[in-house]
Amino acid sequence: MLTSKQRAFLRSLASNEDTILMVGKGGMSQQIIKQADDALTARELIKGKVLETAGVTPREIAEQLALEVSCEVVQVIGSKFVLYRRNPDEPKIELPKAKKSRR
Repeated sequence: MLTSKQRAFLRSLASNEDTILMVGKGGMSQQIIKQADDALTARELIKGKVLETAGVTPREIAEQLALEVSCEVVQVIGSKFVLYRRNPDEPKIELPKAKKSRR
């Protein structure tokens, strides 16, 4: 689970990223899921876009992809979404540390 600080950090990184995943009228397919999985393994942070012909909302696509490939939805704005998954073998992005809660 990402903290708001980590989410803000990832949003700032995503603003410079190119959109590499397009979901069109075919909607969610195994090819889209595989493409997202491979891209997350290679990059950790990806940006996607849902075309108007898709017939589903970007939020629905982002949440479905998050379940399918075990990643986090960083943000959904308009027709675009950003996903993050840490690569356990070769991490590329160093997230800000989460503060420990006091109890």
